[in-house]
Amino acid sequence: MLKRMGTALVLAAIGIPAIIFGGVFFWLLMAFFLSYAAWEYSNLMRAAKFKPARTLIVSGVLVILFTRTNYPDYEGAVFTALIFLAMALHLIAFERGRDEAAGDFAITVAGLTYLGWIGSYLVKLYELPGGMWWFVLVLPCVWFADSGAYLIGKNFGKNKLSPRLSPKKTWEGYWGGVLFGTLAGVLFAWLWRNEIPVSLLDGAIIGFVMAALTTLGDLGESMIKRQAGIKDSSHIFPGHGGVFDRIDTWLWGAAIGHYLVLWFFI
Repeated sequence: MLKRMGTALVLAAIGIPAIIFGGVFFWLLMAFFLSYAAWEYSNLMRAAKFKPARTLIVSGVLVILFTRTNYPDYEGAVFTALIFLAMALHLIAFERGRDEAAGDFAITVAGLTYLGWIGSYLVKLYELPGGMWWFVLVLPCVWFADSGAYLIGKNFGKNKLSPRLSPKKTWEGYWGGVLFGTLAGVLFAWLWRNEIPVSLLDGAIIGFVMAALTTLGDLGESMIKRQAGIKDSSHIFPGHGGVFDRIDTWLWGAAIGHYLVLWFFI
């Protein structure tokens, strides 16, 4: 627990200034998270006996992030080109004797899509009108839900939520996380009520949606780790595991939050 708290404080000390000042500082922090998570994802898949194009995944994630947040008119063309490049690389690998190259290609494309295209919503949410305030409404709901699920599940959890994917997760923890996330939505809607057009009911709905759905991101990463037979994506964060372990729910939260805000509040 002390390691987890210490790591959380260090991340907060880096993350809060990045959120406040935004600009290049914020972009670089998100770029680090996504590219490092892409590296971890590639290593997990290699541990599962696949051979995705690791260099292409990591660099492609950065290219997608840069294009989507700076030159959105070209994002489709760039994404298409990266998929074609992945196909070309794995065709060559097959010709050189890699019989599983088709599966490797699918995993490469999945990495580019999940950590590049979906991951870029972490920045695109921030770039919406009033984006900093929306970011510090949406993402804290995810963080509170994660913490609530951990605390409630550890102390009161009895009924397994997903025995194969994540044996320690319980339904009690899940609903505890939903409660914490919903309350966080109300809290931050009240705090930022003068900055963005959001009511307490809006905050509750956003918090509920974040908490109820982002667990799937956590379970999705667990699926990948189970396939690889590895507990943590890396050990970069003492007590927390790897970057992918930290941002698995953020990916869902940022993408869903982006469209909730875009469709209903802007």
